[in-house]
Amino acid sequence: MEIEKERSSKKQREMLNFVAGFIQSHGYGPSYREIMRSLGYKSVSTVAVHIDGLISRGYLNKRDNSARSLEVVTTHIDSAPVHKMPTTSQEKWLVSAIVDRFDRLEKTKSQSELDELYVLVGALKVLGLDGAHMAMRTRLIELVKANNSKSK
Repeated sequence: MEIEKERSSKKQREMLNFVAGFIQSHGYGPSYREIMRSLGYKSVSTVAVHIDGLISRGYLNKRDNSARSLEVVTTHIDSAPVHKMPTTSQEKWLVSAIVDRFDRLEKTKSQSELDELYVLVGALKVLGLDGAHMAMRTRLIELVKANNSKSK
């Protein structure tokens, strides 16, 4: 198992260094076919899998879905930022938990419940769940406005 890990890191480092060198030399990212030929891979799909892995680990970034849009975030394998997104089921669970908090807050009008909602809605933003964040933020603002108008 340990040997497999070393090979994976070596291949990642090799591909990352190739992409970085290519960009430095040419001013744009290499195509998957150029990577395949230069590093001796047998298929473009293998290159795509490795590139996707480097992107998900934060070593590379793809500006858009066009060809030659790879950008190097870091060439230091150990210092790449970790951006692990929640799974779909985790996102659904979190949104469901927040909706439950909203329902509880509407019944209790508790300041501590409101404070927790602010934190949970902010967590959606931090986790990169922008659509859910905007929906819950809008609901939170409307709820606060409604409570403020009732108390006046």
